[in-house]
Amino acid sequence: MATSYQLDPTDQKILGFLAKNARMPFLEIARECGVSGAAIHQRVKRLEANGIIAGSRILVKPKALGLNVCAFVAVSLSKAEHYDEIVADLKKIPAVVECHFVAGDFALLLKIYCLNHEHLMKVIMHSIQKVPYVVKTHTYVSLDEAFNRQVWVKDFPPDEIK
Repeated sequence: MATSYQLDPTDQKILGFLAKNARMPFLEIARECGVSGAAIHQRVKRLEANGIIAGSRILVKPKALGLNVCAFVAVSLSKAEHYDEIVADLKKIPAVVECHFVAGDFALLLKIYCLNHEHLMKVIMHSIQKVPYVVKTHTYVSLDEAFNRQVWVKDFPPDEIK
């Protein structure tokens, strides 16, 4: 969602703190920003109303649950006009945690977590490839997640596009 809302330095600080720890108390953020707790509350509500903050969540570490394989599966479709139906079917597969409609050689890019390589093979062969209109998959196994971060919030927009 495009927005015309302009982030000021205090908004950037608030987003930075919340991106690192969504459970950080507003009073602690207020002390760090040099404003009142009420001001932080109002600013967060305004950021939510403008579509900049879309809630908060707890991050579960997949490996802590035994999900030791992360893979990206590129999917070719025979009929992309059935996108909504295809996505609805993919949502039913618990291993699929992200689904992106992409430009390029494939229509969809999925991120999946599996217990092991055997589980990965079963998810691809018996779930993803069974979805109607899926004609081909190409799998990329992640060997290491070098980093994972939220969208930049400090110095917005970033230097490379100023």
